[in-house]
Amino acid sequence: MNGVEAIACLEVCANSYESALAAQNGGAKRVEFCDNLAEGGTTPSYAQIALAKKNLSIEVWPIIRPRGGDFLYSDIEFELMKEDIKICKSLHCEGIVTGILKADGTIDQERCAELIELAKPMEVAFHRAFDMSNDMDQALEDLIALRIKRVLTSGGAPSAILGTEKLAQLIKKANGRITIMPGAGINETNIKTLIDQTGATQFHASAKEFVASKMKFRNTETKMGSIEDEYRYELTSEAKVKALVDCINNRRLSQK
Repeated sequence: MNGVEAIACLEVCANSYESALAAQNGGAKRVEFCDNLAEGGTTPSYAQIALAKKNLSIEVWPIIRPRGGDFLYSDIEFELMKEDIKICKSLHCEGIVTGILKADGTIDQERCAELIELAKPMEVAFHRAFDMSNDMDQALEDLIALRIKRVLTSGGAPSAILGTEKLAQLIKKANGRITIMPGAGINETNIKTLIDQTGATQFHASAKEFVASKMKFRNTETKMGSIEDEYRYELTSEAKVKALVDCINNRRLSQK
């Protein structure tokens, strides 16, 4: 039995080494390390992971996701995922975050088991592919059987606060066999409600803010991609991380 992580803490979804550093300075326990937040997060580069492991003291859990979109992967994509896991292992990451579904919306237990075995001794967490499963209650049992460390979920809703009731049900159903970690849209204004109404101890947030480009010349006639404003980008805010960590710690102290 995995057992629930008892110490209340914040995991930050960090989209770069700079964001990961801000997460650490703000008091986060670990980072789910990714790239391309606009696509829900994809696997970061070797350089990003290597630099984070070299200079950070908090846990680094890279996401193993070869592209945005759904969680049904081709054989080629599955091979890419395995190679990325080998890289994370070589860099001594504490764990990885991944998730694979079958076409019918069930957990792909066979492929997940292969990745879990390959990742050892790293631990494995499951991301919000869980929210896209066809039956979250059954998916939870499947993840417990696979000995997944924790599962990130919004309770199947657009945001964690909208999925509060389902999150509470999942935590009760898990009954200490796996950690249920609420995530999606968590901020300083709603985290207290989530703590009180779900009983969760682990929380996930990007705590990001937009950073304006320092470019003086701006070509407004063309675009490089699908992002609405290419003259700004997102980074984790150390201040926002600290505010969330303080909320978690203060709420837990008031409940004792």
